Amino acid sequence: MTDDLEDRNVYGTELEPCSTDPMAGFLRDGCCRRVEGDRGRHEICAVMTEEFLRFSRARGNDLVTPRPEFEFPGLEPGDRWCLCVARWLEAVEADSAPPVVLEATHEAVLRDVEPDLLRDHEHEGRVDSESGTEE
Repeated sequence: MTDDLEDRNVYGTELEPCSTDPMAGFLRDGCCRRVEGDRGRHEICAVMTEEFLRFSRARGNDLVTPRPEFEFPGLEPGDRWCLCVARWLEAVEADSAPPVVLEATHEAVLRDVEPDLLRDHEHEGRVDSESGTEE
């Protein structure tokens, strides 16, 4: 079940998919939705970098190794993934934050993250709104 917020992005427009290959989101529906019960708040759509993947592994969250039992394919640089708000903020503090796809980042993150900080980390590539992949 989703939160009382509509599925809107940080611009207040319709939330675009983050990725369907690999399938992202707490609900594995491709979107970084605000979901009741998602304690990690996987609401930030980010483009993985080698630096962030190393940072995350060092923090105890290996995003590279596939985990088929959780339908997790493992990530590599360039993949888009819905990150936890707190982990992304940790990465900002460590100067390891991956770029953010604002059109696919849920507006709920604005409760905890300043818009200017998100803009400072905005991914500049164009996204195919059907698949959530680079064009």
